[in-house]
Amino acid sequence: MTGSAARRIWGLMYRHLALYRRSWPRVLELMYWPVLQMVVWGFITAYLAGVQGNTASVAAGVLLGGVLLWEVTLRSQMGFAISFLEEVWSRNLGHLFVSPLRPWELVAGLAAMSVLRTVAAVLPAMVLAFFLYGFGVWTLGPVLVLFVAALMAMGWAVALAVTALILRHGAGAEALAWGVMFGIAPFAAVFYPVAILPGWLQPVALTIPAAHVFEGMRAALTHGVTAWDHLAWAFVLDIVWLAVAAWIFLAQFHQARVRGALLNIGE
Repeated sequence: MTGSAARRIWGLMYRHLALYRRSWPRVLELMYWPVLQMVVWGFITAYLAGVQGNTASVAAGVLLGGVLLWEVTLRSQMGFAISFLEEVWSRNLGHLFVSPLRPWELVAGLAAMSVLRTVAAVLPAMVLAFFLYGFGVWTLGPVLVLFVAALMAMGWAVALAVTALILRHGAGAEALAWGVMFGIAPFAAVFYPVAILPGWLQPVALTIPAAHVFEGMRAALTHGVTAWDHLAWAFVLDIVWLAVAAWIFLAQFHQARVRGALLNIGE
């Protein structure tokens, strides 16, 4: 990466960071849903743990770990897609590409903002899970970093595909930025093993990177082992998902530029 490319990426990031610096409701909104999810699921796991109140049990840890790690996927996808929509809503997309900004630099800037938004959203929920329910997701050990990386990469792949649909269909596709991950969640084995799914759905689930991450998480929490095979499959599938999503995004970006849609995509 050249210095000029890094400056352009930072310029894009700085524009979004300035929005949060001047608007505390935006910052609060980042933390609100993950914290609310943790409170609700924390009470559910406390109830399921039984009359002894053993909220640090393995079953409770699996549920709380699933909630926290799924929020990483969800927030990385939404952080990317909503940062793009901020440019659409402010009619700034055309202005960006009058500048020397390249498509991959836009993607890099949105991915960087996604990382920052995900940290701001998920970290308070992790702290809350520890102080209220005695569950620390860091007990997974160093492999947690690989889990998070695999889930964020999946979130970016989905966000790239959503962004491509917004470039193609305009405002009609904006709702996908909020809803698409909820459609994937039942097949991603977040709260239950892939084996629970009907036999014909299991091969479909195993094509989702997150399913392998959550299978690995359960192996780490219940048996104390690292399922390297699942982790390897998660990263291989991430590469495939990212490659396909990038191809779709670049194709739709080119078409939008040819049609002149970058100037009026939000209308």
